[in-house]
Amino acid sequence: MDIDTIYQEMILEYSRKKENCRELSGEGVKIERGHNPSCGDDLTLLIREKDGIIDEASFLGRGCAISTASTNMLIELIKGKKAEEGKRKVEIFFKMMNGKEISEEEKEELEDAQILEYFAQMPARIKCATLSWHSADVLLNEKKGTV
Repeated sequence: MDIDTIYQEMILEYSRKKENCRELSGEGVKIERGHNPSCGDDLTLLIREKDGIIDEASFLGRGCAISTASTNMLIELIKGKKAEEGKRKVEIFFKMMNGKEISEEEKEELEDAQILEYFAQMPARIKCATLSWHSADVLLNEKKGTV
């Protein structure tokens, strides 16, 4: 099995996960919509922090297999982690996607999300892969969107 096939299967597996596609409620839920008009991806990321921990995360909306898979990877990566750790993972992700040098340890911190580097050199697809990560960056760093 070649690397392209493995990446495709992983993307499809993550894009089919439905447990993270749901509404979140309660105190401390922050919401940020990501929209890519060129392809129609429209995903809203919801994060609930409690005592400095990303207690819960989910998303609403629709997107292509890449954006949905990337969102599921993001959620699995940050849920249950300290907010500072979530910020760090988002920072590492953007370094990787922008073609900057990251260590093997940093790559390992991204777990399965490191496969998204595959899309870094595809202008039409990088937006799909980074859409929800931009929303996470806003929510974790600017504290915008609290309801």
